[in-house]
Amino acid sequence: MSALKRKRNVLNVKQKLEILQEIDNGESASTDAEDVLNERNAISHSVALQSVETLLDYTGQRGFDYGDITAVRQICVDIRKEMNKQQKQSRIVDFFKQYILKGKFLV
Repeated sequence: MSALKRKRNVLNVKQKLEILQEIDNGESASTDAEDVLNERNAISHSVALQSVETLLDYTGQRGFDYGDITAVRQICVDIRKEMNKQQKQSRIVDFFKQYILKGKFLV
């Protein structure tokens, strides 16, 4: 059996108190704990892409089936599309922030 240990996702005291305060205020906190853990454990697109590209190299070196290699390539394409979409959205938001801050748009 492998010596790998599963990393436990645990909320710290501050995070627990924030969730309890939201519950006390009548707010829904059904997924708040999951949201906090997901934010902390999020993997960036670039790290995911690097990992999948490493997997692609591995499948090519080990002579995997063409269908498997194609599937890994498609994952790389999907990650790149998501990265581009996020960058485009960021540029749009930055553009509007710039003009709103300069007072060019009436809000």
